[in-house]
Amino acid sequence: MDGFAAVDFAFARQVLQRGVAALFLVAFVSSLNQFRPLLGERGLLPATELLAWARSSPRAGRMLRPTLFRRVRYTDRRLVALCAGGIVVSASLVCGIPQLGPPWVPMVAFLLVWFGYMSIVSIGQTFYGFGWEMLLLEAGFLAAFLGSDDQPPATAVIVLFWWLLFRLEFGAGMIKIRGGREWRDLTALMYHHETQPMPGPLSRQAHLLPAWFHRGEVIGNHIAQLAVPWLLFAPLLGLWVPGPVPAIIGAGAAAAVIATQTWLVITGNFAWLNWATIVIAFAAVGLPGIGAPAGPAPSDPPWLIDGMPLWWVVVTSGVALLYVGISIPSMRNLFAHRQLMNASFNRWQLANAYGAFGTVTRQRVEIVVEGTRDPDPDTAVWHEYGFKGKPGDVRRIPRQFAPYHLRLDWLMWFLPLGRTYEDWFAAFLGRLLDADPAVLRLLAYDPFAGEKPAFVRALSYRYRFATRDEHRRDGIRWVRDRRRTVVPALRGTGAARMER
Repeated sequence: MDGFAAVDFAFARQVLQRGVAALFLVAFVSSLNQFRPLLGERGLLPATELLAWARSSPRAGRMLRPTLFRRVRYTDRRLVALCAGGIVVSASLVCGIPQLGPPWVPMVAFLLVWFGYMSIVSIGQTFYGFGWEMLLLEAGFLAAFLGSDDQPPATAVIVLFWWLLFRLEFGAGMIKIRGGREWRDLTALMYHHETQPMPGPLSRQAHLLPAWFHRGEVIGNHIAQLAVPWLLFAPLLGLWVPGPVPAIIGAGAAAAVIATQTWLVITGNFAWLNWATIVIAFAAVGLPGIGAPAGPAPSDPPWLIDGMPLWWVVVTSGVALLYVGISIPSMRNLFAHRQLMNASFNRWQLANAYGAFGTVTRQRVEIVVEGTRDPDPDTAVWHEYGFKGKPGDVRRIPRQFAPYHLRLDWLMWFLPLGRTYEDWFAAFLGRLLDADPAVLRLLAYDPFAGEKPAFVRALSYRYRFATRDEHRRDGIRWVRDRRRTVVPALRGTGAARMER
């Protein structure tokens, strides 16, 4: 680092800009495919109703976060146009095209995708109520100030990425230490691989590893999230301490974060949470002379400071000062007795509090939805609807979907933990009775091939991974036993009453 310029972090900037843009691309594709059946004009939780409520009174309006659709009436066509525009701009950033211009060009491009995606998240209700949404938004805002390829990145902005990663990792570590006993007695990962919301193709193999390995996983997690994040700031010592040691310490801390997050990518499906953490961790990787632009020549004009235009130094320094002020609540939260998880302290979702899995579920209970075309539900033959990411068929290997986010499947995991009669779930059953094509496309398998069932119902099953012997004998990946009926057989009129 050289004063205002982080001259050794040009490669880190390339990873940050292109990686964050790639995640925005995935997020916009996910919204293009899923927002309309979930939240569109005929969605399970129509965004139009939320917007109408926000317009009903000034107080209600203040509770809604910033969105383009406050000024522009929401329609499904406009949602498609917004997603398409976000995909195009994100793809251009992945290719590095705006970065070839002056620094204001990539700044404008990132701010466009940032506000465009915020416009979606703000009206996404429970389907967008996940910590990685605000993480992507904050990373996108900071990426807007990383500058262009013809100048070094600003030290202030690189440090803000370290601060983001620190809040993300240390916040998650503190949540766990303060959370369930399983994190303190080192047993959490004896259950987590099996009970996580959406297992991946290698989750069963991870779950079947010996107990000593799982205890080691927990110890490694505590080190990576409670001790390592403090070392991310070591490169700042390079401003006063000569030599490569500070940069090596920072890069080592980043490598530890990347390693633990890669293990989570391999063993689970957490949308883009782990991928975003990996990308952000590269902010601490300083590589002298690699990808760095040429420094200013002796004859450069005086309005260049450390190779950056004076106006850009002013802008990035202003962003850093803004963050100093808005980070006070999140700093307090890290050490608060009642720490908040995935919380925002301002309407723009900047300088947020993060964290995940403060407690680990010890049993996996799944809600299975069935339908029948038989006229009598008591004697009917029932057929199961298949979800893309949820356990269903006990012989099926779970698929890898992350960083793509299956929003319906994720919320289905939460149903056994709370109220089965969630508004969106009641509406979902009604759409199945109507054989709604848009909703059926969210599923992996419709047993009625687009035809309307006579009844639908929901059952709860307890699932566990099959042992190696059970798999060899029966060819199964899961073992399940029926527990109880949670929603009895419903016809169209019954589902309609539930929706109201």
